[in-house]
Amino acid sequence: MIQPILDDQFIPAVYFNRDFLAKATRPFSIAVERENGLVYRRDTMLGDDFAQNCLYAERLIKTILWCAGGWKVMLSGDHDVFCYIRDAYTKEGLRAFDVDFWSTTYERPFVVEERALEDMPQTKTSPLSIGRNLGGCRVGFDAGGSDIKVAAVVDGETIWAEEIVWLPKLAEDISYHQKHIKEAIELAASKMPRFDAVGVSTAGVLVANRAMVSHLFLKVPKDTQGAACKNIYVDVLGQMGVPYAVANDGDVAALAASMAMDVNGVLGIAMGTSQAGGYVDCNGNVTGWHNELAFVPVDYNPDSAVDEWSGDYGCGVKYFSQDAVIRLAPKAGITLDENLTLAEKLVAVQKLLAEGHEGAKDIFRTIGTYFGYAIANYADFYDIRYLQISGRVTSGLGGDLVIGGAKEVLKAEFPALYEQIQFILPDEMDRRVGQAVAAASLPIA
Repeated sequence: MIQPILDDQFIPAVYFNRDFLAKATRPFSIAVERENGLVYRRDTMLGDDFAQNCLYAERLIKTILWCAGGWKVMLSGDHDVFCYIRDAYTKEGLRAFDVDFWSTTYERPFVVEERALEDMPQTKTSPLSIGRNLGGCRVGFDAGGSDIKVAAVVDGETIWAEEIVWLPKLAEDISYHQKHIKEAIELAASKMPRFDAVGVSTAGVLVANRAMVSHLFLKVPKDTQGAACKNIYVDVLGQMGVPYAVANDGDVAALAASMAMDVNGVLGIAMGTSQAGGYVDCNGNVTGWHNELAFVPVDYNPDSAVDEWSGDYGCGVKYFSQDAVIRLAPKAGITLDENLTLAEKLVAVQKLLAEGHEGAKDIFRTIGTYFGYAIANYADFYDIRYLQISGRVTSGLGGDLVIGGAKEVLKAEFPALYEQIQFILPDEMDRRVGQAVAAASLPIA
């Protein structure tokens, strides 16, 4: 194993899983249901150690949920493991955050059921085409946690693009978000001879253009403004008088790469305020999965970094976002001013990187090593032919170091994936505003 330079306690998910399965002998089946009866099923195996079985099953179910999404988990093959998972996925249990998140997303109670193997549902999918509409005068809008990226696109050509700083995760009134979204879109529209359509790329889980859950509204009280959060894009865009569409920022990242290179089988990873994921399958469609890779476990070290929002350890948000850079800075001998915002701390480390600071280089090399092992884990769930990374963490030399570290891991440990996967790192402008341009192609106008 290649150990990350700044983390000698890292336990890659893919290593644990493969070591566990090498000794497992008893069939175990997992099926997760989401909207419209769509199902992801995984038939796997368990061993003889109860604690290890529970850890393996819990981390695998967690991964399936945050890749595909779902409100019902069905299990077959081990009653004791079922009881452990059932108790974990309650409002008072180990995975209370997950229960709240997915029950909020689907607006129905979260359920864990035990079933006989013959009663387990088969996988059911519903791939969808997305975007690629560039005719006319369009606005593309990408809502991140630290800035808004907005572009005016005329017949597929970007005539104007801008980044606008905002602090959505600190705002307690949804009117702050509504104002900034509306003003940014109107600003871009003013740069064109007319306004035909607007497409939005945004962090969060979306259902029918509604933002069911999003960290952008972290401080907005659910009990009084929850409906306004869910309906923010429907409400604001509905006032524009033009066709609109909203998609998860990860899916738009994958779409951007697919459109730019005319390729499919693209997994897009956005490393910014959080970690976003998206996937365009080998037929050029999205799967309907939610691809919330920020909460997918990548490190099985129980003492690893804990995400403040979910309360869980070892998840991608702490490894592939500005949080990772900030978390690793002290280990690299870098002291950051506590009065700086998170985005400013990232910029401070990137400035040191540009100046040749070896500790700063080690931060991004470490993230690259993490990423190589995470890619191998993602490949158990996605058919990856192309991998695009974007977002502020990948700006400048950092993106090259992350890709270099990931390739080193794949070449040494997973040579078949090294040969199969082509990395895509857009040029600096596309890397920072490319999602806004792809977002412009979402609506049909």
